[in-house]
Amino acid sequence: MEHLHSFISYFSKLFVTLDAIGLAPVFIALTAHTKDKWRNIMMNKAIVIAFFILIFFAYTGSVVLDLLGISLTALKIAGGILLLIMAIDLVLGNPEPAMNNENKEERKESMKRTDISVFPLAIPLLSGPATITMLTICMKNAQGDVIDRSLIIAALFFNLVVCWLILKFASKVSKILGKTGVSVINRIVGILLAAMSCEFLMTGLIEIIKSARS
Repeated sequence: MEHLHSFISYFSKLFVTLDAIGLAPVFIALTAHTKDKWRNIMMNKAIVIAFFILIFFAYTGSVVLDLLGISLTALKIAGGILLLIMAIDLVLGNPEPAMNNENKEERKESMKRTDISVFPLAIPLLSGPATITMLTICMKNAQGDVIDRSLIIAALFFNLVVCWLILKFASKVSKILGKTGVSVINRIVGILLAAMSCEFLMTGLIEIIKSARS
């Protein structure tokens, strides 16, 4: 039961940062006026590439932090800021979260490319800074616990499965929900993400205060 609770917790955190629902309209725009076969190929490649990128950072993120001398406290605060920026974009109704998308020039360039699986789908839409930060923090907190780390990877895997399903039926889902439905869901996710970012920031600041007093 404890493991199930941990899995649900990790799944929920990654689900919010991946924001597959918010990605769906972007995917529809990038694949507009294209054949289903090409759309499916791009989608499948993007999911696989994103999975390996996130796995890499999940297992090497802590090592990189140690090599660079970056503390978990600093990462929590930085991650909290990144998550807060994304949350603000979602709540205010910006169509593309600032931390998970390219600028206007890059987006126009990506629209001209044939293969959009690596950029911008896999990077930075699926494996964005917020998700990488979340994975690194979760794996760092696991402190080498094999079961806990396995649950994190399982949560990541099933989240990407959910992303694949949402992208697979993105066109149909968007028609069913409409602009209003997608907008409402994005705002709810944004509020949850904002609360999570505040939790990271408060935890980091508390740890700094405790360290300063000791």
